Amino acid sequence: MVSIHTRQLLSGLVLPVMVFLAVGTVLAGQIWSGRAIQIRMAAAQKAGAIYQVLLFPQRQFHEWQITLQGVGDLLAANAQLRQENQKLAYWHGEAQTLRQENARLKAVLHWGAEDTRDYVSGWVVRDESGPYLRAVLLQVGEHRVQQGSLAVDSFGLVGRVSEVGPHVVRVLLIEDAASRIPVTLQSSGGDAMMIGDNTPYPRLMYYNQSLMPEEGEHIVTRGQTGLTGGVAVGRVHYLAPGQPVVIPDAALGKLELVRIFDGGFILEAPPSAGRVREKPPLLPDHRDGEAPSNWQNLRRFLPFSSLRNG
Repeated sequence: MVSIHTRQLLSGLVLPVMVFLAVGTVLAGQIWSGRAIQIRMAAAQKAGAIYQVLLFPQRQFHEWQITLQGVGDLLAANAQLRQENQKLAYWHGEAQTLRQENARLKAVLHWGAEDTRDYVSGWVVRDESGPYLRAVLLQVGEHRVQQGSLAVDSFGLVGRVSEVGPHVVRVLLIEDAASRIPVTLQSSGGDAMMIGDNTPYPRLMYYNQSLMPEEGEHIVTRGQTGLTGGVAVGRVHYLAPGQPVVIPDAALGKLELVRIFDGGFILEAPPSAGRVREKPPLLPDHRDGEAPSNWQNLRRFLPFSSLRNG
């Protein structure tokens, strides 16, 4: 039997011991950061198989739901596919002609072989979004992904790889407060820095005051050492005069399949057409000294290619 005095003494030591252990853990992580990352990624890799099993019923149910929803539209879809098949047959012939012409022109110009790069695709096995961190964990299997590589979905930039393990990688989303992505404004031609602030709409900062971002203009990543240029990011929107933010093209709220590329090359456009993202209904679209734009920039929100050439 433990005396009352001993129990009171032990209960008083619990909080100091816990504080000491917490401070020791933080200091150990700072001193041996590489080892701490290895331990975290090893634990995440072990848990990846469990996450896959837990997500399998959800994915299977989602597939069944899509199948059932499409049964009633099979006849209409079949007729539409016949029409599209006729159009594709026509454009296939045109593409073959242009391909032969392109080959002849390259032969005349002695054009060098184009460099091609592979990418790694991975399923999101854990969403780590919270008040202090916005990231996802991807199960990618064997890979050669490096820290800092860009991650995209079918529509645009998702984020950059922050930690790499043998079979899993962690992607820091563009909306995280630690995210810093250099971007280019396609219409005005200026450069800026897209900075996350743990909200759905990252901020635009450090842009040239003589090349102010325009409402609705498209933003792509700026090519530099170790970073791919020309990857679709989103559209400019003003929450208030002088406060431009980015409406991301990527579906950050429901990520499933993500592609990861190495830097230093231009990505090909995804097979699906671009989509229109809605502007946040916060404040009217205007800046200092300008009247509200109304629908003058509507044409900029028409479907667009997710990536630019060069």
